[in-house]
Parts: sequence; C-alpha cells; structure tokens
Amino acid sequence: MHEREQNMVLGKGWLIAAVLTFIFGFAVLGYLALRNNTDGPPIPREVRTADGKVLFTGNDIKEGQHLFQRYGLMQYGTIFGHGAYLGPDFTAQYLRISGEKARLSYTEQRLTPAEASERVRSEAKQNSYDPGQNVITYTPSQAAAYGEMISYYRDWFGPSSTQQGLRRPYLKDPEEVRKLTSYFSWAAWVCSATRPGTNHSYTNNWPPDSLAGNQPTPGVLMWSVISLVALLCGTGLILFVFGRFEWLGWHATDTELAATHPVPEEVALTPSQRTVTWYFLVVALLFLLLGLLGGVNAHYHVERAGFYGLSLAEWLPYNLSRMWHVQLALFFVASSFLAMGIFLTPMIAGKEPRHQDKLALILLGALVVVVFGSMSGEAVSLQGLLGTNSPWFWMGSQGWEYLDLGRLWQILLTAGMLIWLLILVRGMMDRLKGEHPGNMPWLFIYSAISIPLFYAAGMFYGKGTPFNQIEFWRFWVVHLWVEDFLELFTTIMVAYVFMLLGVVRVRVATTIVYLDIILYSLGGVIGTMHHLYFSGTPEIHMALGAFFSAMEVIPLLLLTYEAWKFMRLGAPAGGSMLSTTAEMFPHKWAVMFLIAVGFWNFLGAGVFGFLINLPIVSYYEIGTQWTANHGHGAMMGVYGMLSLGFFMFVARYFLPLDKASNTAMGIAFWCTNLGLALMLFINLFPVGMLQINQILATSYWEGREPAFFMLPMVRIFEWLRLPGDALFIIGVLPVVYLAVRMFLNRNRGVVRPAEKTQGKVAP
Repeated sequence: MHEREQNMVLGKGWLIAAVLTFIFGFAVLGYLALRNNTDGPPIPREVRTADGKVLFTGNDIKEGQHLFQRYGLMQYGTIFGHGAYLGPDFTAQYLRISGEKARLSYTEQRLTPAEASERVRSEAKQNSYDPGQNVITYTPSQAAAYGEMISYYRDWFGPSSTQQGLRRPYLKDPEEVRKLTSYFSWAAWVCSATRPGTNHSYTNNWPPDSLAGNQPTPGVLMWSVISLVALLCGTGLILFVFGRFEWLGWHATDTELAATHPVPEEVALTPSQRTVTWYFLVVALLFLLLGLLGGVNAHYHVERAGFYGLSLAEWLPYNLSRMWHVQLALFFVASSFLAMGIFLTPMIAGKEPRHQDKLALILLGALVVVVFGSMSGEAVSLQGLLGTNSPWFWMGSQGWEYLDLGRLWQILLTAGMLIWLLILVRGMMDRLKGEHPGNMPWLFIYSAISIPLFYAAGMFYGKGTPFNQIEFWRFWVVHLWVEDFLELFTTIMVAYVFMLLGVVRVRVATTIVYLDIILYSLGGVIGTMHHLYFSGTPEIHMALGAFFSAMEVIPLLLLTYEAWKFMRLGAPAGGSMLSTTAEMFPHKWAVMFLIAVGFWNFLGAGVFGFLINLPIVSYYEIGTQWTANHGHGAMMGVYGMLSLGFFMFVARYFLPLDKASNTAMGIAFWCTNLGLALMLFINLFPVGMLQINQILATSYWEGREPAFFMLPMVRIFEWLRLPGDALFIIGVLPVVYLAVRMFLNRNRGVVRPAEKTQGKVAP
C-alpha cells in the first residue's frame, strides 16, 4: 500500500481519456457561461406606461431582488421554479393574478371573456423592450394590474395578526413592498414576453399558464425525446463494454488477504487521527439538529402556524427552519468528508508529519465558527434586523438556496477547506514523491483540490448580479460540487477503504476511479444545465442539459449491474455483507452504509432524478414535491448515508466490538434507511403525484399555491409522513451515542513518542 509506483498502474490511455473528457466538459460550460451572460433577459433602465409615466426603474428591480434575498423568500416559495416547495412560486403567482386582473378590466369594457383572455395573452407575449432606450413599455391593463399587485402584496406581507396560513415576513415599509412587487413584475414579464428571434419567452414558455399564452415549446418535447434516446443508446454501449471486458468493475481479492489485517481497535493511531473524534462529535450534533429541523419543516405542511399548538412560527418561521435545515445538510456532509480525509491520509501515506493534529484542531474551530456564525446571521437577517444599508449580504443571508450563508462565512468556509487541503498535502508529501501522477495517491490529491475549488465557484456572482447569472454559478455548487466532485472524492475514498482492508487490489480500485471520472465528466459536467431550463437561459442550455444529464444516469445504472459484486466485498466466500456478522468482518456496518449509498444513488439520484430531468416533465414538475423527493433521496440517501458510512468506519478504530456498539450501528442503519424510505414512498412521491395531477388539470399556479396542501387527500399523506420522520430521528440517536463513546475513548492505546512520526497506520 505504501510502496511508490513510478509507472502508471493502468495504461496511459485512461489518463488521456479522463483529461480530454474533463477539458471537453468545461470548454462547453465556458461557452454556455458566455451565452448566458450575453443572451440573458434584459433588466431595463425603466418600465413605463404607453404615455411615458415611469412605473418602476431598473434599480427598483435590483433592490426588490435584494429584499427577496434578505427576507429569505427563496426558502418560503420559489422564483422561476427554484426554492422552497410549501409557499407559492412568485413568478407564477404574479403572472396569473395580474393576468386575471387585466382580464377583468377588459370584461368591464364589454369584451367577452374569450376576447378578454385573448387580449391578455397577446399583451403578455408582446416584447415591448426597446434596447436603444433600455426601456420596457407596459400596456394600460398591465400598468393597472401592477398598481393592484402592489396592494395585493401589501396585504400579503402584512402584519402576522392579519395573515392566514404559513407565516410570511412582515414588510412594514410601503417602499419595500413596491420594490419587491417590481421585482416580481419584471420576473413575470421575463416568463411571458417573447425572446427576440424565437417564438417563446425568455424562460422557454415557463410557467405553463394559458392566460399568459405559455405552453410547452417544440424544443421542450424534442429534447425530452432525444435525451431518452441518448440514455438507451448510452446504456446499451456501456453494458456491451462491461460484458466485453470482464475485468471492469468491482472484483474482490482473496479473502485470506483481508483476513491478515489487524483488529481495528488494536491499530495504533496518529495524533491527527485522534482529533477526528472531535469532528464526529460535531457531525453527530449537526445530524441531530438536521433531523429535528426536518421534522419541524414537515410539520409545517399540516400545521401552518405552530407545532402541536405551540406558536413556533413566532420565533422559528418556516423560511428560517428550512434555511437552517438545508445549510445543516451541507455542513453535516462537509464535516464528515473533512474528517474522513484527515483520518485516511496517514493510512495512505504510511506516516504523519508533526503538528498535523494542531492544524486539524484549528480547522475544526474555524468550522464551528462558520456553522454557528452563519446560522446566527441568517436568523438576524430573516427577522428583519439587518436593514437595506447594513452588511446583510456579507454577515446575514445571501438568500439563495444552498448558498444562504453570508458571503463572509462563505469565504471563511472556503478558507477552512484550503486548510484541510494543506493538511492532506502535508500528510501525502513524501508519499507522492516518485509516484506516477496518474496513480491513486495523486488522484486522491486532485479530487481534494476540487473540493475548495468548485465550492468557490459560488462566489463568482455578487450582490447585484442578475438572477440568470446567479443561478448558473449557484448550480456549480449544488450540482458540480455536490453531485460530481464530492462524488469523485467519495469514489476515491471508498476505493481506498477497500484497498486498505485488502478486499480489492490497487488495479481494480484505480480502474473504478477512472471510469467514474470519464463517465461523470461526459454527463455530469454539462448535465449541470438541466437545472437551468427555465431560468432565463437560451434554449441551447436546455438542449445540452437534457442530452448530457441523461448520460448521468448511466453510471448509476451500473450500480445495479455491479451491486451483487459490491455486496460481497469483505464477505466470506459465497456470502454477502447482509449475512456477514461484525465478528466476521469488523467493518460490516460501514460497508452496509456504502451498500445503502449504492441503492439510494440508483433510486434517489438515478430514477427519481431522471424522472424530473426530462424537459417536458420538469416543465410541469419543477418546484413540486417530486423535486423534494429527488432531493431527499439523493442528498440524504447518497451523501448522508455515505457520511454515516465514514462515521462507522472510523468508529471501529476507537470502539471495541461489543454488543452495545454493534447494536447501535445496526439500529442507526435500519432506522435511517427505513425512515427515509417511508418519507419518500408514503409522503413525498404520492404528494408530488397529486400535485402534478393538480397542475395538469388546472394550472401551475394553482398546483403551487399553499391551498393545495390543504386538500383532504394531501393532508392524509402529509400526516402519514410522521412515522417515517420519527423512525429516522430514532436512528440519529445511536449516532450521537457512538460519537460520545468515540470521543471519550479517543486516547485509547496512545502511540509511544517514538511512533508519533512513523507510527503503525495500517487499517
């Protein structure tokens, strides 16, 4: 394991293919970034009436967007389909209600209902933007509707005592209401006005709304069909390749080799490895808070103003609880990944330089400061305590889902990741000398570099950046960072775990990693654009996003093809990990969580992801409970279970193989996985199906209004989520128990001074 290999373990063709696919993917993304910047929807200098009266300005639109961010409205509802799922979509809401007000004014002018509707549709589709003057001109009915919508939102964001249903922020200043309405009005115009040179709007005719003349474009249908063809052809090709070359995929080595490794709790640990117990104590706390807030958010679906009679919304409103829930999910996963990287490094390198433990503790302190500092800033911002002229963007909340934390905390988190990278590079420095740059040790470092690098992409936009450009860079974090580069780092760490345990050989592990790089570079990089079908990007983003996101499913399909071989890794000959006891294989529960990762990767990310990635499905589905269904299955099912798998792997080096620890690990595994399955199959998927049916039967606006969740059948399914949530939270408690035991036992078998720089670090 620790011997240097000057030659590449695989043929150089693997390295060349990986580099070329990587370059191709990001070259295309660079072109799409340019098109997004040059062909985005215009933000006018002014919006006027036909007689020249100024209704609102471009600055009003920008300041309205700032209000949307500062009050956390993306964690209450959605804008252009992106955000939270319990509140309305503000673009669809403004588009429909203002359209109805305009239609009413025409019927009062003695037009028939059909004539009035046609007039509203015609005006909505008319693009009145004058690029020379940088001005949009509203028709009289649109201008009148804008004035009425200001009154509508003044009441809608009124005092909490006058609100009904889910509590909303109280906007006391009439100017704030006017500017926020201006932002919604501009967004609705973007959704309906015809993009120059096309026959559809800037958002590819999204949202579906007959009164605005929005219906699926030919491209929405065509690229859905083409993506299906791409999936079938790509799947057939990759299965042929796997059938032709039997050495591809997971292949176990001799079980005798794995049996020669020492008992985990008897292995001498380095100082930095002992600091990991502090990390997992924090991980367990974050996981507990994550589960509890998830239960609170779910309960808001059935009781809008409180929690079993308690006035919870007064001090923990839905948009804050959801913001914290999303942020904690990222912190939970990131913390466990940082810990696992620190723990594995001396095992891979064979030794540890001095003072690694001090750097690890500095990083932990910085992480704790970022977590609690950012969450406090978000709470202060959403409570309206940071004014317009305050540093709310830096210290409070940026207001964009998954990147809600203030920019200062985002910078500090990135700096923390750089400290983590320094720890890994210091630890691997001697190991890398003389090693071929295409072999596993270097791949470990390359993937580690990608973690802070691609998280930093979320800072490529600023406070005043237009929405379509913000979304482009935001999804570099949400998709590229989480679904691609964390996935790559995951594959490398899992491969190293199995190599360290002696159940797979270096060549097999290296092959798996290169396959992952090539397949995800082909599909995952450009496939990021499937998030931006309707965010104001040109149609080419939808075309390429749909085609390449279909390719993302192919490696997930391989998980089922390889599932049985994977389940047998580490198990006795002829058996599987399901029938293997912890006494037979000490890392049983770590591998069980990795098996769960494969299951949820296929189902949550693959099946449920592809279900909503087809443009024609996404056109009606975006922002519904099917999005939440995919999000929970992919985020918690894949990265959450992976974090727990890392936790269980490390725990075995600190805890004896006793009944208490083994039982706790088993309870954690079954309760979290069964609880998640109940959430998805008894709540999120069926409610999403009812919501899609409502949208198809009526309109997107009606399917997204909070009133939908008050329908009797929907309420039944919402209450049926309770058992799954409760079971999942029960599964969190053993993790906390194990983390405390690990921490208390962190000094077991302390390494002698002579061993501190060159200790036994076999797994």
